[in-house]
Amino acid sequence: MTERSWPARCRDRLLPALEAVRLALDRYIEEPSDAGPVESLILDPPAPSSRAALDLLVDAFELNPFETAVLLLCAGVELDSRIAGACAQVHGDPRRRHASFGLALAALPGAHFSATAPISTLRRWRLVSFGPGEGLADRPLRICERVLHYLGGVSYVDAAFDGVIRRCDGQARLSASQRQTAEQVAAITRTEAERGRRPLIHLVGSGRADRIAVASAACVELGLDLHIIRGDDLPSDAVQREELAQTWAREAVLARSALLVEAESNAPAVRAAISGFVEIAGGVLILAGGESPELHSRGLVTVDVQLPSASEQRVLWADALPGVLEGRAIERLVAQFSLSPDAIADLAAQARAAAPDDVPAFVWAAARRRARPALGALARSIEPRASWDLLVLPESQRATLRDVEVQVRHRQQVYESWGFATHSSRGLGISALFAGPSGTGKTMAAEVLARALDLDLVHIDLSSVVSKYIGETEKNLSRIFDAADRGGAILLFDEADALFGRRSEVKDSHDRYANIEVSYLLQRMEAYRGLAILTTNLETSLDPAFMRRIRFVVRFPIPEPEQRAEIWRRIFPPETPTDGLDAERLGRLAVPGGNIRNIALHAAFLAAEADSPVTMRHLADAARNELRKIGRTAAERELRHWE
Repeated sequence: MTERSWPARCRDRLLPALEAVRLALDRYIEEPSDAGPVESLILDPPAPSSRAALDLLVDAFELNPFETAVLLLCAGVELDSRIAGACAQVHGDPRRRHASFGLALAALPGAHFSATAPISTLRRWRLVSFGPGEGLADRPLRICERVLHYLGGVSYVDAAFDGVIRRCDGQARLSASQRQTAEQVAAITRTEAERGRRPLIHLVGSGRADRIAVASAACVELGLDLHIIRGDDLPSDAVQREELAQTWAREAVLARSALLVEAESNAPAVRAAISGFVEIAGGVLILAGGESPELHSRGLVTVDVQLPSASEQRVLWADALPGVLEGRAIERLVAQFSLSPDAIADLAAQARAAAPDDVPAFVWAAARRRARPALGALARSIEPRASWDLLVLPESQRATLRDVEVQVRHRQQVYESWGFATHSSRGLGISALFAGPSGTGKTMAAEVLARALDLDLVHIDLSSVVSKYIGETEKNLSRIFDAADRGGAILLFDEADALFGRRSEVKDSHDRYANIEVSYLLQRMEAYRGLAILTTNLETSLDPAFMRRIRFVVRFPIPEPEQRAEIWRRIFPPETPTDGLDAERLGRLAVPGGNIRNIALHAAFLAAEADSPVTMRHLADAARNELRKIGRTAAERELRHWE
């Protein structure tokens, strides 16, 4: 393609081949016993610099001379009216201006009957197809439109893939380690192809964007385009799926393209469709994400795609915002968020476009949004609003919570810079157990830590995580920990005794699988790189082995009168109008902070209805309601001095 354009070269190669077919037809019409020149004219190898679509197609599908002639006959009918007229003359009917297998057998050299069998190259790859009619030899034989345009040097994606398969445009940024992974994928693909196998690579790990970026880079290395299809878009019907797979197999050759199947879905029907598709689809196939499918006729090579290492991310941040983001700001970002090169470049571009006064704070907030885990029904994000000023606890508990904050804030320095991570990869996660009666401030303390660290607080919905189906609980937990690892979120397992309970003696299969779930949780807790907080009202019900792996235990007591009085002093926002509130007297009511908040909120509504400030009378009425709710009707004497 150095001197002439690709379409021009393809036409220069195609037209003489079509002329040879026309001459063969004319000779057959004149002398049916002689059809000599076609084979030599069609198959004369061109100079390397003149090879065109016809040559590539013959090589790729390993067409023999007669199959090539049949294909050219069908193409000639569409492109040359003289060939169409000759076909009508051979058929003895001016309306039958089409190619047929009978005509090809009679007029073209090297004929063999198997050329258009269903298992033949022409039919299996859908290069040609039969139209309706009676008798195999007389039925119209037509070239696929996509193949016809390909022979003329016009390239496009087959219309059969509209809305289903999309082209991967552009080259994503990769770190050095990810570039090595892409080269590994390319090398494996070459090796498998040289051994005569159909290469199927399964990319796991990291995130969706990184897997696609690695696949795209590997395809560049292989000289292939990359197209993408979602596993959810594969036909559930086996016949339609097989047709799509066979059509893609032809497309992979014509477009010199690999296909990436996004396999994140765990739905059984989707998993079955993916397995069925990759079993029969030709060309270079790449699976991205999800579980490895069960295959019978095709091998699978799994490649783990990793996010850039901490050192690579430091370099990426420094290069993205030179002189603006450096030192402690970069260390803090790398310690908390695992981001791809593309994500780092995008966040840097946002910072440059917004030109904020405080770039580190802007980038941190943007990274937090970018890395926020999407867990659907398994969890929900809590916007942390509580601060240290609102948290009333004994000093020893507050000191322990401060220690938790310090370890999360400086774990990158201690683990990486000071080398503790080189000793072992286990036990690097920071876990804390908050134990105590309901309403003593466990969830508020988690919010305080999340706000102090400027991180998302992810509340795990145990009813969605725990499944009665074997293995599903572990899968759900794996999704949670993996997403939180990338997003730097704080995990909050509320009422964790239901999930992290004491392992039981194995009496049946249910006990065995329950113990497996607990063991899996122990392993993930040790490996988790972030902060996991567990709350429980029943500390004694937790598994002892699990308790040994907890780094911090904070026990939340029922507050003493002095602490309750302090809670009352802080419970109302500055904007709330109050009148004559006596914190010391209020603190004599023996209820935890959660009940105090309920009483204060109820009293505020009563005061709003009365269009007055919050008074002791409003609080007394609200307290009576709260005490009835928790079954403490005998506590009326505690309220006698409130009014």
